[in-house]
Amino acid sequence: MNPRRSKIHIYVDILKLINRKNGRAKPTHILYGANLSHIRLKKYLAQLLESGFIQHISEGGHTYYIITQKGYEFLHEFKKIEQFSEAFGILV
Repeated sequence: MNPRRSKIHIYVDILKLINRKNGRAKPTHILYGANLSHIRLKKYLAQLLESGFIQHISEGGHTYYIITQKGYEFLHEFKKIEQFSEAFGILV
C-alpha cells in the first residue's frame, strides 16, 4: 500500500523539481514531475506563491515558476530535518 504524501512533501517535491530545472520550470513540467492533477497543482502553486517560496514570470508568451531565496532556504532546512529524523530512525 502506498501512503499518501503529506502537504509538506508535495511542497518539497515541487520546489526540488523547480530547483532541478535550474530554478525555473513551466507549469506542465511541474504537473508531471510532481505527479499532481491540474486542480491540485493550481492549489499548491497558489500556496507556495502566497508563502513567498516561488514567483511566477512570463517570458516569451510562457509562464514559468522560479524558486525564491526563501524557497531555497526552506529546502535547505527541510533537508536538515530529514537528516536529523533519520539519525533517530524516524522517517518524515
